[in-house]
Amino acid sequence: MTDIALPKKDRVLSCIQPTGTPTLGNYLGALRNWVAMQDEFDCAFALADLHAVTVRQEPAKLRAQIYEMFALLMAVGLSPERNLLFVQSQVPAHTQLSWLLSCCTQFGELSRMTQYKEKAAKHADNINLGLFSYPTLMAADILLYQPKYVPVGEDQKQHCELTRNIAQRFNSLYGETFVLPEPYVMKTAARVRSLQDPTKKMSKSDENQNAFISLKDDKDTILRKFRRAVTDSQAHVAYREGADGINNLMEIYKAVTGKEYDAIEREFDGRGYGDFKTAVGEAVAAELGPIQQRFAEYMKDKAQLEQLMKQGAERAAAVSRRTLGKVMKKMGFVQV
Repeated sequence: MTDIALPKKDRVLSCIQPTGTPTLGNYLGALRNWVAMQDEFDCAFALADLHAVTVRQEPAKLRAQIYEMFALLMAVGLSPERNLLFVQSQVPAHTQLSWLLSCCTQFGELSRMTQYKEKAAKHADNINLGLFSYPTLMAADILLYQPKYVPVGEDQKQHCELTRNIAQRFNSLYGETFVLPEPYVMKTAARVRSLQDPTKKMSKSDENQNAFISLKDDKDTILRKFRRAVTDSQAHVAYREGADGINNLMEIYKAVTGKEYDAIEREFDGRGYGDFKTAVGEAVAAELGPIQQRFAEYMKDKAQLEQLMKQGAERAAAVSRRTLGKVMKKMGFVQV
């Protein structure tokens, strides 16, 4: 009997920084979709701790956040057995390829990066070289694993395009080496807005703690934040243009329950915003509860976390070394 070869899955690579606990927006907009992608793609997920230090970090806090983020990624459902799950700084090829690619990156390209301009304005006392050149490190993160797709939000499309430009330039100079990654915009991603200013994206760096739901918020905190969420004076649960506050809550409820807007409107017909806000909070707490339980279990065993990190780093190093070796050979370096 002849074995039938299974078709090779396209590779996808995603990265997340260990700076603070992800929000409900991060979960519904990205992390939950990463979990779904495990069935369709050959997935690589990196905890991008090197990127975090473009802004000054407290060492002990950063170390704790690396453990927590690694545990949280597994708690939401990313399997270290099914995927390449690793910590960026534990794989030396990332910084090595970053230097080589920096010699194929134009100064003008980096100076046009929107996020550099925004962060430079926000951290005027620490406009460092890493803050300027981190898109080249991001390109190295991606190109090392030769993914076909890179899931991106609207604010990351510029970086994906720069990565393609760098890869094309290298390929034209040294011969075909890199796969040109394509941006993968997740169509099912929920657009979660701030609970206090629904014209803005929900952000874990918001100074107003009531503006976002952290994945570690307990049920009472979640309910309190939703009850304080900004809506309007109509007190009628319906998705309508210009009603950013209620639209945001309906988007969240839809994402968590799977109900469509018309079904939500029927469910809360004749009921006020108070009932709806409580229902949204209850639904979100029910969604996050199991994740929080798994997270707590992982955090109890630091040795296990370190072992899983080590295994992921070894697997990532094996993949990345192949790409790095090819790059160095084509550029003329002597490898012994």
